Amino acid sequence: MRVAFSFFLATLLLVSGCDTPSTTPPANILTGTGNFTFTGYAPLADKPIACFYHIPVGSTATTPVFMVVHGTGRDGKEMRDALISTANQLKIIVLAPEFSETHYPGSNIFNLANIFVDGENPSPQTLNPESIWTFQVFDPIFAGFKAFSGNASAQYDIFGHSAGAQLVHRFLQFTPNAKFNRLITSAAGWYMMPDATIPYPYGLKDSPAEAVNSADYFARKTYVMVGALDTDPNSFNLRHTPEADAQGNNRVERAQHFYQEAFAIAGSKGQPFLWQYVAVPNVGHDGNALAIAAANMLY
Repeated sequence: MRVAFSFFLATLLLVSGCDTPSTTPPANILTGTGNFTFTGYAPLADKPIACFYHIPVGSTATTPVFMVVHGTGRDGKEMRDALISTANQLKIIVLAPEFSETHYPGSNIFNLANIFVDGENPSPQTLNPESIWTFQVFDPIFAGFKAFSGNASAQYDIFGHSAGAQLVHRFLQFTPNAKFNRLITSAAGWYMMPDATIPYPYGLKDSPAEAVNSADYFARKTYVMVGALDTDPNSFNLRHTPEADAQGNNRVERAQHFYQEAFAIAGSKGQPFLWQYVAVPNVGHDGNALAIAAANMLY
């Protein structure tokens, strides 16, 4: 009886839209606004991820899923909340995983995806197993959400802002055959250029991405987004190293450089190129505003 009551209470919290932390729910009960704890990807099962969602009234099995990835604020709930009104208007589902500092500490495990023990100083000896690269949870989170909610979409769209954009654009270049439909990298502070002559982490050289066929990710629907006012060279957390400054003096210049270099490399190889550069007017380094702009652009 006590076990049954606990199960019922967890279910009630989810259905009522309460954001009290809850365990992974059984199938087909998610509705409204709430969260669940994801542990369904075995290699990272010991690193639970709180997933905040909003499912608009009238959603069906084919309602699009918009996954949004936070920046250094680790504020998945706040990003979800900022998108609720837009999600209701556009009839889309928002799914916002939150990578806590407890389980995904620091920039190496979050921004740089835990590809190397120390991504700033990579070596073949310190390459981590592919199964524990942080972005490997994105497809399983989507699959888990579908099982929990009854959504049957074949793909999802993914948006990552700032530090989340670091994670998301590496996701694109390391795993271009993942199940996302469209990908938005929003206002990254600096980029892993799709250039095998530039050493990792600023380029592909001496990383597993060097062996990936660039045609696979140049042909994915990708938006390199930035706020048009994100031009402060002294912006908080904006990296200044010789390698980062070679990409530009601020986030707008670096986004332009990333897009232009990718366009040139794809052209030099004769590969299809489906990326677009998007500067959002009257917006600076504002993840919520850029996520809303991205949703309106996509849907």
